[in-house]
Amino acid sequence: MPRKLQATKGKAGHKTKRRSQGKAKPYKHPIPSQNDLIEFLTKIGKPLKTEPILKEFSLRGQRMRTLLADRLQSMVRSGQILENRRGEYCLTAKLGLVTGKVSGHRDGFGFVIRDDGEPEDIYLSAREMRSLFDGDRVAVRIKGLDRRGRAEGELIDVLERGTRVVAGQFIRERGIGIVIPDNAKLSHRILIPKGAAANARHGDMVVAEIVDYPTQVEQATGRITTVIGAPTDKGIATDIAIHAHAIPFKWPRAIASEVKRFGATVTGAASRGRRDLRNVNLLTIDGADARDFDDAVFCEKSAQGWRLLVAIADVANYVEVGSALDKEAIKRGTSVYFPDRVVPMLPEVLSNGLCSLNPHVDRLCMVCEMQVNAGGKVIRATFFEGVMRSKARLTYGQVSDFLSGASRSSVPGKLQGSIRELHALYRAFAKARSRRGAIEIDLPQTIFKLNDDGEIDRIEVVPRNDAHRLIEECMIAANVEAAKFLKKHRIAGLYRIHPKPDPDRFNDLRVYLVSLGLKVAHPEHVEPRHFTQIIEQVKGRPDSAAITMAMLRSLTHAEYAPKNVGHFGLALEAYAHFTSPIRRYPDLLVHRAIRHIVRGGKPGKYDYAPQEMERLGAITSAHEKRAEDATRDVEAWLKCQYMQGHLGEEFDGVITGVTNFGVFVQITALMTDGLVHVSSLVNDYYKYDAGSQSLIGERSGHTYRLGESMRVRVHRVDMEARKIDFRPVGELR
Repeated sequence: MPRKLQATKGKAGHKTKRRSQGKAKPYKHPIPSQNDLIEFLTKIGKPLKTEPILKEFSLRGQRMRTLLADRLQSMVRSGQILENRRGEYCLTAKLGLVTGKVSGHRDGFGFVIRDDGEPEDIYLSAREMRSLFDGDRVAVRIKGLDRRGRAEGELIDVLERGTRVVAGQFIRERGIGIVIPDNAKLSHRILIPKGAAANARHGDMVVAEIVDYPTQVEQATGRITTVIGAPTDKGIATDIAIHAHAIPFKWPRAIASEVKRFGATVTGAASRGRRDLRNVNLLTIDGADARDFDDAVFCEKSAQGWRLLVAIADVANYVEVGSALDKEAIKRGTSVYFPDRVVPMLPEVLSNGLCSLNPHVDRLCMVCEMQVNAGGKVIRATFFEGVMRSKARLTYGQVSDFLSGASRSSVPGKLQGSIRELHALYRAFAKARSRRGAIEIDLPQTIFKLNDDGEIDRIEVVPRNDAHRLIEECMIAANVEAAKFLKKHRIAGLYRIHPKPDPDRFNDLRVYLVSLGLKVAHPEHVEPRHFTQIIEQVKGRPDSAAITMAMLRSLTHAEYAPKNVGHFGLALEAYAHFTSPIRRYPDLLVHRAIRHIVRGGKPGKYDYAPQEMERLGAITSAHEKRAEDATRDVEAWLKCQYMQGHLGEEFDGVITGVTNFGVFVQITALMTDGLVHVSSLVNDYYKYDAGSQSLIGERSGHTYRLGESMRVRVHRVDMEARKIDFRPVGELR
């Protein structure tokens, strides 16, 4: 049964909260912390084996030895210390080494993304990469600069392998089995010994487990564990992406027994003690193809301006800390949305059932109630647990048609007043957003329409409308209040952080924009409003889309972290994700923190310590990126498949990228990119000018510049590499 709201009474009559089970008890001789160990090794000033460390901290017995060994190995994996060939532990900093994660390149070389946060990655030559995979954690020594002036590294040690299985195509060459990884960042081929092919046939897409990692002189070897299917099978692109990016998609047996307890409906006992909102006209607004509905809204006029309710599915009521469901949700981190299917974070009984705010059924919810003044400022907000019954499931199209006057009947009559007030509130929110200088980039959405065989039928580019925007602003308002709640109560939680742009990357953008005659702030003083001002400056220009994309590429990636640094893009001092706990684990953590305080708990008695939240922030950020990479792979595959059916056809496009080997052109009507190689441009020698982002012909002076229009012909499609090659048609326009 779901956890009930009522607190239990302690012997003294005080309310106490049920604690999660299975927490470790403190030992008589606690294991020293990582900081204690680093301080000790620094003081000693030489590498040490395990025995002297045990003696120093008075640790005795096999259990203490095992726990210390685990702690030391954890520090080895994080790069704080290294274990040398004599089994001694050394401080990485004393050895002049840099640790980090390897990012491979399709051309064989790679980079080390540093653990110390320094912005400049360390270049690894193809020779150094012979024994490495993308994702490995390594220790390197900087041996100098390469010919392009980049710091170049020499591999000292592999701290942790980041790749254990590889998805790719199985081929036989002269009787030898080989797996060619689907991930372009993995340049190694995996040898499959005789008897380890699991009946895979030549050309099959497979998953291979790495048995022996590559060395400077030997290739990696593996064994095939799964045959995914033939390259022509329905949905094969998604299957490959799921395996290639190690996205969990099978439910452990323990999950089945847990979900059986929930039933199919919300019981009276589960609703007891909650605020009853079943008579409030709450409704959901989502895409036409949405299957889970985790947010509902209601708005009405008030004396100060508006009363806004944002009701979110109460996932925390069902997914308890430390349960099998919870552990699996951490492994997944997020639902992954592919064009042909969804790999959910939670089982369907929750994601499409009890935690989905379906119309006309009772659902448990966590509610943020806000009073918003006429200027679009939230002047008061409260959180509480409720029970609701959505009055309608509306789509963005229906709401847009109603607001524009295209169809007054697309919204039920009793809900039309709330929709009108939501729209009025949105306009107030939008003005407040503009005043604070949030970056306004309204990119259209690309939708892939598949036929019955799973092949792409067409690509639709759908622009955003006011229905999208009003829901977005309501969710932003609730997320801001959630972040304020975490800060006010000083409770461990995850913020959605978006740091300022890296000065070097922004300076590259600035040089380019200044070359176009635009006014741009200095990197040290850049604020979100400066991005919005640039967008306003270029509005209506043919190169506005390319400039917008260049600005997006200059921004850092948003992440999850317990330490708040604000959200640069939204121009907010604090921001947290509260509104999608069905599909994002950080939102579930925010719900748990709010719920703990709402039920009278103290921050010091919360289930999570700050260190644990730090770990969960890193995990969920990585899983978010994993999901983005996987969906990007599938979308690139589908675009290639679609363009393969249009070989020889001509399209209008815009130059969205310039390199020394050609220009990238995006077909405007399809949001699909391809390369126009320098060899297919007007016959000349071309020089790449980074400042103006252009290719300039030495003899002719012919210039190909970022943002300029180009009509192209589809010349070639490489499905394996997911690349499209264009040829220019006529002269640059």
